Amino acid sequence: MQPDEVKRLLEARVESCEFQVQGEGCNFQVTAIGDVFEGLTPVKRQQLIYAALSEEIASGALHAISIRTMTPAQRAETSPDSDRA
Repeated sequence: MQPDEVKRLLEARVESCEFQVQGEGCNFQVTAIGDVFEGLTPVKRQQLIYAALSEEIASGALHAISIRTMTPAQRAETSPDSDRA
């Protein structure tokens, strides 16, 4: 699989979320940003992404996935352009 394929799958299966996907073959790094993560524990956030890709994981098309999740507010806090007083 290619990163753009993984991104399209995630965009189709997880609403209101922005995805950045890197990697090749069957190993990918996914960054997901969306309000959908608000109030969820880190484990629940990862489970949401794994569930969206469960078919590809089960088939072996995806093997290793590193997942980073955050809300838009968390991204703003970690952005190098954010104002820090």
